[in-house]
Amino acid sequence: MGDVFAKLILLLSIFGLFLFLINKFLRKWLNVKKKKLFSYNHVNDKHKKIDWTIRIIFIFFLFISFFINVNRDPLEHIWFLETHILMFVFIIVSEIVRVIMEKRYAENKNDYIFSAIQLVVISIFLLSVFSTDFYGLFG
Repeated sequence: MGDVFAKLILLLSIFGLFLFLINKFLRKWLNVKKKKLFSYNHVNDKHKKIDWTIRIIFIFFLFISFFINVNRDPLEHIWFLETHILMFVFIIVSEIVRVIMEKRYAENKNDYIFSAIQLVVISIFLLSVFSTDFYGLFG
């Protein structure tokens, strides 16, 4: 069991370092300012309202999916109502909205390019992790 956690920490560390290096390179190449860590970084009030609407809908779906799947046999859960699937959809939708809002309203027009590349990299990582059972760690 400890071996699995060590491999998981190694996997996440490697991905974190990879994402950090890509972000550093892209920020210099696209001349994009670094945003505050753990902040929402809304482009404008419209973006803030849309983002919070997405968050509220996501929380609603989490509660609904929990109550649906908790009453089902564990082997018969509805796959698209699983928490990790909903989280993936939430990340994709909220980041697509960010890219659109940055393209339309951001002062630096390269912000949306940076966000789009970051979205693609994170999506590829998440899809590969979930489609391979964490690269065979739990298989």
